[in-house]
Amino acid sequence: MRDDTAGKNRLGRFVETAVGGERVKAFVPPPLPPTPPIEITGLLTRLSAAERALGRLDGISILLPNKELFLYMYVRKEAVLSSQIEGTQSTLSDLLRFETEAISGEPVDDIREVSNYVDAMMFGLERMRQLPLSLRLIREMHQRLLDSGRGGTRSPGEFRTSQNWIGGTRAGNAMFVPPPPNEVMTCLSDWERFIHEDTPSIPPLVKAGLIHVQFETIHPFLDGNGRLG
Repeated sequence: MRDDTAGKNRLGRFVETAVGGERVKAFVPPPLPPTPPIEITGLLTRLSAAERALGRLDGISILLPNKELFLYMYVRKEAVLSSQIEGTQSTLSDLLRFETEAISGEPVDDIREVSNYVDAMMFGLERMRQLPLSLRLIREMHQRLLDSGRGGTRSPGEFRTSQNWIGGTRAGNAMFVPPPPNEVMTCLSDWERFIHEDTPSIPPLVKAGLIHVQFETIHPFLDGNGRLG
């Protein structure tokens, strides 16, 4: 049964669904681009600052004697920070020691998770030589991301067919309940279509932000959504 009190606009809608014997309201985001369109005027100052920062980074990269070394460290730092969002405690030093085999014996799960993140990221960048950013690509990256460690038994590389939630001990007291399983593929198809849609009125950085937020709102995997996003 649908609760349409949110209306058919950019606020999305709630769908009542049964999870673990209780009824909960799962949120279904509207497809992108937002309707009515985003008013860019209020974002111009921050958008300009972000674009200047990217320009400086692009300029500095020209002067670097070894771009591959910069990319090597950048991806690993990003891996550590993104993994910490999901509670992983590994540090950049831990990861580098692990990769140089300075840690003897079986690696701790946290380091393995961050190492998997690096592997998934580098795999995705290389895979994009043959595939565009797509549902197929993110499934392949998710498979690599959850290859071992936490989440390894939670359907790596497969979109969820059961309800998940964020925060709380069950869906009934969760902070957020993403779309129910029967809505996931429709949401993802709309998401993929928006990625490749020509949107000249939306600045690339704003579009990237919308794509990221929509992916996390859909939360299409049972685990690893934050790291993959």
